[in-house]
Amino acid sequence: MQKLTFLITGLILLISCQKNNLKSVETISSNTDYCQHVNPFIGTNKMGHTYPGATAPFGMVQLSPQTNFEVMYNPDGSYNGKTYEYCAGYQYKDSIIIGFAHTNFSGTGHSDLGDFLIMPTNGELILDPIKTPKGNKGFYSNYSHKNESASPGYYSVNLEDYNIKAELTASERVGFHQYTFPKSNDSHIILDLLYNVYHHKNKNVWSFIRIENDTLITGYRQTKGWARTKKIFFALKFSKPFKSYGHKKYNNETYDGFYRRFDQTKNFPEIAGKDIRAYFDFDTKENEKIKIKFALSSVSTAGALKNLETEIPHWEFEKTKEETKEQWNNELSKIDIKTISPEDKITFYTALYHTMLSPIIYEDVDGQYRGLDQNIHVSDNFTNYSIFSLWDTYRALHPLFNIFQTDRNNNMIKSMLAHYDQSVHNMLPIWSHYANENWCMIGYHATSVIADAMVKNVGDFNIEHALIASVNTSNVKYFDGLGHYLKYHYVPDDKSHSSVSKTLELSYNDWCIAQIAKQNGNTNLIKEYKNRSEYYNNVYDKKIGYMRPKLSDGTFRKNFDPLDTHGQGFIEGNAWNYGLYVPHQLDKMIKMMGGKEKFSIHLDSLFTMSLEDKYIDKHEDITRDGIIGNYVHGNEPGHHIPYLYNWTGKPHKTQECVRMIMETMYGPDQNGLCGNDDAGQMSAWYIFSSLGFYPVTPGSDKYAVGSPLVKEAVIHLENQKTLTIKVKNQSKTNIYVQNITVNGQKIESNELTHNDIINGGEIIFEMNSIPIK
Repeated sequence: MQKLTFLITGLILLISCQKNNLKSVETISSNTDYCQHVNPFIGTNKMGHTYPGATAPFGMVQLSPQTNFEVMYNPDGSYNGKTYEYCAGYQYKDSIIIGFAHTNFSGTGHSDLGDFLIMPTNGELILDPIKTPKGNKGFYSNYSHKNESASPGYYSVNLEDYNIKAELTASERVGFHQYTFPKSNDSHIILDLLYNVYHHKNKNVWSFIRIENDTLITGYRQTKGWARTKKIFFALKFSKPFKSYGHKKYNNETYDGFYRRFDQTKNFPEIAGKDIRAYFDFDTKENEKIKIKFALSSVSTAGALKNLETEIPHWEFEKTKEETKEQWNNELSKIDIKTISPEDKITFYTALYHTMLSPIIYEDVDGQYRGLDQNIHVSDNFTNYSIFSLWDTYRALHPLFNIFQTDRNNNMIKSMLAHYDQSVHNMLPIWSHYANENWCMIGYHATSVIADAMVKNVGDFNIEHALIASVNTSNVKYFDGLGHYLKYHYVPDDKSHSSVSKTLELSYNDWCIAQIAKQNGNTNLIKEYKNRSEYYNNVYDKKIGYMRPKLSDGTFRKNFDPLDTHGQGFIEGNAWNYGLYVPHQLDKMIKMMGGKEKFSIHLDSLFTMSLEDKYIDKHEDITRDGIIGNYVHGNEPGHHIPYLYNWTGKPHKTQECVRMIMETMYGPDQNGLCGNDDAGQMSAWYIFSSLGFYPVTPGSDKYAVGSPLVKEAVIHLENQKTLTIKVKNQSKTNIYVQNITVNGQKIESNELTHNDIINGGEIIFEMNSIPIK
């Protein structure tokens, strides 16, 4: 570990020297613009998979540029790996833009969406984005980052090929475009309903457009992608009448009934088909602005139109832009910080911004929404949300919401319970979006979100309903190895893939259900699920000291490599790192693995060893950018690991590692994320760690102490109380915690409780450059 300490100390000194010419940033006053510290381009390069476009906090619309059109499969049917780069539709390295789509995921490791692409052009009408059938240039435009800008709720860029300035803003359910055109008799706005993120030839099931009049367009599209049955309706209004319109179909019609008697390609007010691109023609004067309001709904075109008329009833682009900026300022101001450097402040507030891009509001202004059963429901005493990337976000994002977004997290849990009520499987969401369960990843981590909220007294959802939903979810035998888990008390590797990861995650989930049962006073279920929570013991091989795949005959699998991340019983990890996942019984795990000293040595090796490329080259989600030794920060399963030194009697090593990760794995520019942000989880880790603590075990009321990066933080809690965190002697080299007091009382352990946070008051960290060993 001396090597690790030396490396960390040297790195911190180097960073300190590079930044010592920058003045410390003082606390922002109440009327200061918090948005100025947000850089939406953070994570847009490489594998951060974030987008720079315009959206409101937790907004249904994510209006953002798309910089390529990669299809999922090559002509020979093999997977096209380049698709993965465009999970958010945008890559900073690109020099072209093909349009602006209204739905985008933030930071995911698989994808969908990219609905309703808009592209303004002029000159010859071209309807293919990249290349025409004759091999000529498509309707894309070149652009330069010098003429591109983004801030919360606003994006702008110059489309160089057309001399058009594009500006975007958004309310919660409406995208607002403003395009400044040159003088032309051949200006066009293309509405592309063929384009998708993660497109394949059968993704578009059906599209339908109605030309209601010369300024109003309505329609919908149904797709079959990651969400198997996704249906989105829209209403589009132009600020000026178009002079003509038309469309092109890119699929072969097998039957068109008596519609064949019409020339439907031009000025025909109904457009229907599988793969469609429509266009609208305008005459424009020099610097004339054409504006578009584009509303979404999961319910109907009438719902989309009501959303449009309610949220943006005017044509004042700047007004909407400023209103959305004010919404972002209100949310960002909930945590007011002082930092060592300006860069730290940008990294922090952008991370905070990224935590509020999903889950998204998924209902119309009148409360109607499309449910998992594909019927239309009305939210009763809650706001419905969607996009639950729960394998990622239960770890830190939802626990963070239990501090500064308690009302929203309450609504999110009610949305999960509504999902359960509508589920034909009688299950809580696993990974759900847009009224669909996509079944991605493992475990049933809605139980963790529910348990964490209940233990921390967040929300007014029905806790008995939550217990029933959790118990039923945990007994669906046909779900992803769960039946085998119930039969064998572990997931056999010859029965189900990722068997060890599943056993570990399910054991933790069952512990969460025990906590939910405890809150309900159900002693029988407490006993049952406490017993299930210890099934992780059954996949530990004490002879080699690792969690290891076990077969249904009770023997451990041969040909096992604890370093390999592929086909060894773990998903997106290996036995060295993922095998340390027993967050609910850490003391027992450490004792099982040889005790505190041996476990600490294992952690030392984890952060300093070299991992060969052959062990990670089969995973899209694991890249060198996010690896320190054999520790993978660019992916979620190990996010708790730096804090485990606290359980070995060596908290100074946690403090070293946490500060190193914040300094090296995050940053203030487009490369500032070391891996997928995963719907805000990566950013939530940074927020917690910057404040000095982390929820190693969601479902308990305890937080592990780390090493705060802020100089001071004031958290404005939703219970009207205020928590002030002060860090004395803070610097890039003073990374070790010497003393902690909560409201004047010294903390003797390496943990804080939720009451220490939520009751407000003052927490003081005293820092030093010398560790306490």
